[in-house]
Amino acid sequence: MPPLAAFISFRFSPTDGVSAVTRTWITAFESLGFETLTVSGETGSDVVVPGLGLVTTSRDISEIASDLSSAIEGADLIIAENLLTIPMNLDASAAALRVLRGRRTLVHHHDPPWHRERFRHITDLPVDSPGWRHVSINRVLQHELADRGIASTLIYNGFEIPDPEALNHRESVREQVRSKLSVSAEETLVVHPVRAIERKNIPEAIALCESLGATYWLTGPPEEDYADELDRLLGSARCRVIHRSASSTFNMYAAADHVTFPSTWEGFGNPPIEAALHRRSVSVGRYPVGGELRELGFIWADSSRPSQVKAMLDPANRVETNELLDHNERIARSHFSFERMTESLERLLSDAGWLP
Repeated sequence: MPPLAAFISFRFSPTDGVSAVTRTWITAFESLGFETLTVSGETGSDVVVPGLGLVTTSRDISEIASDLSSAIEGADLIIAENLLTIPMNLDASAAALRVLRGRRTLVHHHDPPWHRERFRHITDLPVDSPGWRHVSINRVLQHELADRGIASTLIYNGFEIPDPEALNHRESVREQVRSKLSVSAEETLVVHPVRAIERKNIPEAIALCESLGATYWLTGPPEEDYADELDRLLGSARCRVIHRSASSTFNMYAAADHVTFPSTWEGFGNPPIEAALHRRSVSVGRYPVGGELRELGFIWADSSRPSQVKAMLDPANRVETNELLDHNERIARSHFSFERMTESLERLLSDAGWLP
């Protein structure tokens, strides 16, 4: 019988980056011979443990820990996705720590507390324990963890390469999606594929679209008490606004003319990599990990400089833009393929003696 790998987190949702990366890890683990199980505090996982979600409840830590222990009973390996990294719900993290201490666990770090102003004072996380291995998603975080006495393996997020056959039909998909969005063939459509929270810098994304005379397409819902501010921003925008989810990643990039990602902070930032693989130009903010990714060779527009985006979208510059898209696609395929990520995981699991 294949060994069971249990993935645990606050939640597994369709829109946030941690969940998207976890889905690729699940596929990788299954390709390496594991059965998988997801456990979280919200709907969307195989098993729901009340109190393990993003919102603190009245449940006692011991109750949460007891239910979590039952949920992962029989698991051969636990993968903690940000649950032991960011203090979104300290009771949930404390319960997980109680259950996992000394147990065979792979701790996948995305967003430590010092990366968020409101959490900088919290020192309870991250922690280490015998029997654990740690993975960081960027070199900045790897060094920061090392400074705190936690050795980690760097494994960049991996992405599926778009199917060449699907790319052959991209124009027809583009027409269908734009029709559903009531976007004409002549409109410039700029997609901002994020949840609506403050650090995603929605004002700068809107300002870019206003400058371009483009339609602004925001795909994610408001979170972290941002709904009122989002309503104000979208209501006052001097450009057409579409706030609607995408039916699929492929369809979203097929429909869009440009991708904007002006975040002020990200643990990683998937959309610029996805844009490269889907051959779309992208404008990116100056967040620290973005600088690390730029050093790999990506050529991105600055999201605060609309003139750079205008040049990319100008039909007169089609040859130069296609060369840029070729370049970014090569970089993305080289460093961020699903195969490379899986090979890195396989080496880590082999070194730990955890492979089936």
